[in-house]
Formats: sequence, structure tokens, C-alpha cells
Amino acid sequence: MTLLLPRADGTTHRYEPRQATPSQTAGSPPTSRTVFSAAHVVADPYPDVSPDSPAAVDWDATLAFRRHLWAQGLGVAEAMDTAQRGMGLDWQGAAELIRRSAAEAKSVGGAIACGAGTDQLTAPTDLLTVRSAYEEQLALVESSGAQVILMASRALAAVAKSPDDYLQTYGHLLRQASEPVILHWLGPMFDPALTGYWGSTDLDAATDTFLEVITAHPDKVDGIKISLLDPQREIAVRRRLPDGVRCYTGDDFNYPELIAGDDQGFSHALLGIFDPLAPLAAQAVRLLDTGDTKAFHACLDPTVPLSRHLFQPPTRFYKTGVVFLAWLAGHQTHFTMVGGLQSARSLPHLAHAYELADNLGLFPDPALAESRMKSLLTVYGVQQ
Repeated sequence: MTLLLPRADGTTHRYEPRQATPSQTAGSPPTSRTVFSAAHVVADPYPDVSPDSPAAVDWDATLAFRRHLWAQGLGVAEAMDTAQRGMGLDWQGAAELIRRSAAEAKSVGGAIACGAGTDQLTAPTDLLTVRSAYEEQLALVESSGAQVILMASRALAAVAKSPDDYLQTYGHLLRQASEPVILHWLGPMFDPALTGYWGSTDLDAATDTFLEVITAHPDKVDGIKISLLDPQREIAVRRRLPDGVRCYTGDDFNYPELIAGDDQGFSHALLGIFDPLAPLAAQAVRLLDTGDTKAFHACLDPTVPLSRHLFQPPTRFYKTGVVFLAWLAGHQTHFTMVGGLQSARSLPHLAHAYELADNLGLFPDPALAESRMKSLLTVYGVQQ
């Protein structure tokens, strides 16, 4: 049995899907690295809503997917970019997601960290209002019992006039935090509205400001998540961190080498690509726990082409591929996204994602994935 798959150049080719069912077993959390998967939300496809409506979420399926991640041994990074914050999921929906997921984490003993930002602000504002918005979200995450991830703020990027505005805003928030937080630097390739974050488009200057925030409050910073898709910059920042402050890679292009590390250190992980890669990612890091770096790379390196494909420009639309693979893998019954974002990637893009994921053995039921891929092709008019 073969599938006729479209290519980006307008041609088609025959692909023979995998037949053997892969071995995917649950496991305990890795010990040598702290690993979070940023998790997607599952839309409810039945309400009569438009892309501008508040998100309709299938809470049962959304929480079931988080249980899947915890069962693999991964932590959950909740209400992050992967959950479509600011791209279909508004603050009201994110707040409900945080409350529900934190309660679920407590019930199953899973690790969870949640994003606190300023996305309740939808109009031009000022620094004091930005600070208040951050405070509201910080308080909600802490009251849920989850660890805080201080997310980059579009509103702060819009009103900040200098690096000092960032230093003062983050300093105020860190002094308020009851437990050490994770600071998130999300690059403009993920969100163009964050261009010039930390007060400069010069990344060297921005890095200095970022590090100044951390060194001024090392007791309030558990770690940093860098999402710049620049491994050498991440390594350089990692080597300048105060003792005890961790680096969580957010580099979905170069994660194996950054997690493996070198003789001067390594990165932990907080990655959107670990949503579809959960079984392989957890297996790989457990191999690293044993000191078998070669086996770690043999397991994780082959996943990089899929990740680079999903995160290709416009990078911010990677969520479409993530949800598509969750549907093919049987984690949800439909390929619908909040905000209608299922339309953000082309059929050739999705077809190649299927092919790469199938070759990796990511689908617990290859026949189900094949059937669903065939149904999508039929909807697009690709006759088999």
C-alpha cells in the first residue's frame, strides 16, 4: 500500500508507509537533565466559532495529552507559545489552562511550569500597566502551585524605551516572586513583535542586559530559556550564568548538541518539538543518564530534520505541524486548531512532516496515521 504525496515543487511521489508498530514505553523522569515539553492545546471542533472568537478548548483531550507527556517522564511547560498564547489562545483561556493543568499535575505527580506574561493587554499601554499585568499572571501561576516561567512581553517590547525599562520591570517582578522562576527570551523568528527585546536589536547588547537581570537576582532565577535558534550564542550565555542558574535550551534546530553539552557544561531542555517527540526525547535523555552520549545522539539526532521542517519560516506557525502530528498519532480525534491555525501550513508541508515522522516511528499506530493522512489528502483533492 502506498500513498501519493505532494511535494513543494508541485509534483507528487509514492510513499510506502511504515507497517511495523514501534516500541514506545513509558518511563521515569530523566536524572541528568531537567526536561520540559511545551504542550499544545486541543481545540473543541464543534462550537460555532470564528478565528476571532475566544478559544474553544477540548479540556479532556488537552489534559489527556499532558498525562501522556508525564507518563513519558517529561515535565510540562504550560500555556507557552506552543499552546498558541497570543495566536488563538487569549489570557482568559490561558488562565483556565494553567488552573486545570496545574491541578492535573498535582493529581499525578507530574512536573509543571507555566507561562506568565501580559497578553491580557490588547491596546497601547505604559510600563506601570505592563508591570501590573505581569503581576496578575505571576500571582495566578504561583497560586496554582506551578513553577513560573516569565515570558517575553509584546506589550513591554512596545513601550520600553531603553534597557533600563527592562531592568526595572524584571527586577520588580523577581523581587515579588516567591520561588525561583525561569526567564524566557523568545526571539523575533517566533514572534516578530518581540524584535529588539531587552532594549536593543544588537544581540550582544541585548544579551548583556539579559544577564544583568540575572546576576542582580540569582536567587530568584532557577534558569533561563533561550529561543534564538543560535547554538553558539546559547553556549556563550550558558557559560556566563551565575552558579546554580540553569540554561534550558529552546533551540528547536540544534537541541541534541546543546543538551549533550561539552566539557564546560550543558543545557537542560524546554522545547516545543518535544511535544511530538516525547517518547524519543525521553528515551534519549535516559540514555544520557547512563553516560552513553553516543546512544543519545543515535536516538535524538535523526529527529532534527523533522524539527527543522516543522520550525521552518515562518517559524511561528510550527504549532500547526505539532497538532497535525498529534492527530496522526491518535492523541486527538481531529485536525482542528484554536484560531483556525490548521490552515497555516500547506499540504506539501504537512505531507513531508508525515513522511519524516513515519520514518522515525513516531506513530503508535502506523495504520491509523496512514488512514488519517489519506483522508486529508482526499479532502485536498489528491486522488490515490
